[in-house]
Amino acid sequence: MTPRTPARSASAPPATASIQDVARLANVSSGTVSRALRGLPNVSAKTRARVLAASQELNYIASPSASSLASGRMSTVGVITPFISRWFFGEVLNGIEQVLQEARFDLVLYIDTDGKLFESLPMKRRVDAVILLTLPSDAPDVAGVANLGVPVGSVGVDIEGFASVKVDDVASAETAVNHLIGLGHRRIGMVVLEHDEIEFSSPRDRDRGYHQALARAGIEPNPALIVKGYSTVEGGEKAAAQLLSLPERPTAIFVQSDEMAMGVLHTIRRTGLRCPEDISVIGFDDHELARVFDLTTVAQPAFEQGAQLARFVLDMVREKAAPRAQVLETQLVIRGTTAPPPAV
Repeated sequence: MTPRTPARSASAPPATASIQDVARLANVSSGTVSRALRGLPNVSAKTRARVLAASQELNYIASPSASSLASGRMSTVGVITPFISRWFFGEVLNGIEQVLQEARFDLVLYIDTDGKLFESLPMKRRVDAVILLTLPSDAPDVAGVANLGVPVGSVGVDIEGFASVKVDDVASAETAVNHLIGLGHRRIGMVVLEHDEIEFSSPRDRDRGYHQALARAGIEPNPALIVKGYSTVEGGEKAAAQLLSLPERPTAIFVQSDEMAMGVLHTIRRTGLRCPEDISVIGFDDHELARVFDLTTVAQPAFEQGAQLARFVLDMVREKAAPRAQVLETQLVIRGTTAPPPAV
């Protein structure tokens, strides 16, 4: 008589639990399970304990990387960004992270301040996709990432073969300057975003929008009214000091980021001038503090740019979808820092 196999209880764990089963039970991504079980860094003690408990409960004994190798995926997306402390980049990263977390993908972040990180990039290990934040198409890292053979997405820049999400910086800047022109301003200054190592496309495009608006209004641009500043409050303070020291100062200033615009406002008020009675200021971004400063600005959907690009990239990873591109709308937000120029 053939012996019968004892019946399993209904509550017993499956004999062939997968890494995805462990991930679901521990409420983490499969990439986190793999790192936790292999003892790799970047996993908190609390998360590692939860993963170990889940794997024991499910009798998971397979190689931690087995399911990833079988599917050809690591459930990991690499993100290359030049900054994390600046408002725009932080918002974009938050959008990317939220979408990846919902899809149970890990985000591995790399800081690239000069566009040449790929020369020593640990990302040459396995990732399922790469997202670039505003790196120009001619940055050395772009060619290196393109050769990885994985889907790539880009925020802020259209690059052939990559998914992309951006705003129209030219048209948005033109909207900002047109607002000032519509109020009657003719001596309109501009503070241009400046960076040491990378020549980003957004400052160039916003410069184009500024000049297009002046040209269409028949206003001759004055190079003395255009100054550069680092994308910080301090950068805005220094740029404003240059403009306010001119023999004929501008009656309005278009500032290419809200962070710099806050510095511009501080310098204006510190010198005893009033905004907008003596000089108007308009920014770009709609930073979370723009409302506190009552700053007129052009609002761009930074969070949604990151979230939408992450969706596009995940579709490329999971569905083999073709790269998609989208331009999101900006909006002029009129607050209290713009008004007609003072009467002569």
